[in-house]
Parts: sequence; structure tokens; C-alpha cells
Amino acid sequence: MIFKKRTYTADKKVNPFIGALLFLISIVLILVTGPLGFVYGILHTFVTKGIRGIGEFFLKIAISVDQLGNVLMQHLLNVLWMKRGGYKFGNRDETISSALGRNKKLGTLTWQGRLIDKILDIIDPNHSLNSIDYYIEPSQNIIDKLAWIHIVDGKILVARNRGRDKFYIPGGKREIGESDAQTLFREIQEELSVEIELATMQFIGIFEAQADSHKPGVLVRMTCYSALYRGNLVPASEIEEMAWLNYDDSEKVSEVDTLIFDVLKENGKLI
Repeated sequence: MIFKKRTYTADKKVNPFIGALLFLISIVLILVTGPLGFVYGILHTFVTKGIRGIGEFFLKIAISVDQLGNVLMQHLLNVLWMKRGGYKFGNRDETISSALGRNKKLGTLTWQGRLIDKILDIIDPNHSLNSIDYYIEPSQNIIDKLAWIHIVDGKILVARNRGRDKFYIPGGKREIGESDAQTLFREIQEELSVEIELATMQFIGIFEAQADSHKPGVLVRMTCYSALYRGNLVPASEIEEMAWLNYDDSEKVSEVDTLIFDVLKENGKLI
């Protein structure tokens, strides 16, 4: 049974005084305890893991510094490296490289951003694309959703909401505190009147693309699972229609679902 312990919620608004106070405390702590912790960390990792341990320790520090830079320089990077309508830098849970990779996929890097990306690629091929983190906390620019992949005879089950033209793979948004399994169970029961058998859930993948009906730069992150179910498939709630689509029907679904169709086709699941 799949129950992820970690759940994600968008940042809450905070009192600016508290924010400033916590910032000052964090600066004092890093200046006072940082050097001691750094030296002890090197010695500890060398004793327990040798030279490789020191390399791992430095990598963790580099990632943390990268995350700090993504927040510290967000407004400057959004001007210099990102075109209008791109994915914004600044998520505190994300590295600069990850945000750079998302903009590269969207084609919204400025010439400065493309230059930085090329330099990174020389050091580490496909660095920014490989750095995209699909487990960062959602924000105003990341819509976190779950999807149920159900395929029969090479065709995938999709649904269409009332008043919408596009079909979508069944699923929906996570509520606060829910695991992947809990979200998928609730959404599929609400939409299609069946119960997912949680013990049969199999992870398929995580996909991202521009979100339909949202401003440019807002992405939908789709975490996909397959699973067996109990009951009879019947449209419910806001669902007006169910359908079974093959790969040639890709134009009938959203942008993120077309990515899922591509992978399912490559894996021989979709005809």
C-alpha cells in the first residue's frame, strides 16, 4: 500500500516583523555555529565514509546554497534569466538549477539564461533538466495533482467536465494532509463512483506542463498511478462524459496529458 508521509502546502502569509526577526536569528546562528558545524561535518564524514563522504557532504551544502540563492536572488533572476510568462524563480524548496530547467522546457529562458544553461551543460550534461525537482512544495506557480492511469485493450480511460471541451485523465488536487493514495481514492470515488484498491497502486511517473486555463508560467504537476478498482464506472459530480482514447486522440486532452500519452505509447501500453 502506498502512503507517502510527506505532504505539501503552499506558503502561508507571515507577519513581516516575524520574518525579519527569524532572518536575523538565522544569520546569527550560521555565523556562530556554521564554521564549527562545517569543520565537524568534514571530520565526521571522513571518519565514517572517507573521501567519498566528504564529497557527499559538499554536495548537500551546494544544494542548500543553491536553494538559498533561488530565494535570495529571485527578483533579479526573474528579470535577467526568464522571459515574460516563464516559470518564476523563488520557491524556497527549489534550487536555481531546477527553476532554470523548468524554464528551459518551457522555452522561456533569456539569452543570459541560455548562456548560463550552456555553461552548466559543459560541466554536467543536461544539468538543469536533470535538476528539475518534482517533489518541491506547491506554490502559486505549481498545481499539485494526482491521476489514475487505467488502460484496457490499449485505450486509456478519460473524463470530461461539464462545460469543458478537453478530456483529462481522472484524478484531482490534493487536500491538506492527504497522501497520494488518499487523494486518488477520494477523487476517483467522487468522479467515477468506484473505489481504488490501494494495495494494487503502482507508481507510473510525474509529469509537468503548462496548466490549462492558467496564465503562462503556471505549471501542473501530475503524479500518476495505476490501480485496480471495485464497483462500476459511472460519471458523477462534475463529470459529464467518460471515454476511452488511444494515442491518436492526443489532441483531445490537456498539455500535461499529452506527455503522459507519449510515455504510455513509448512503453507499448497505449495503441
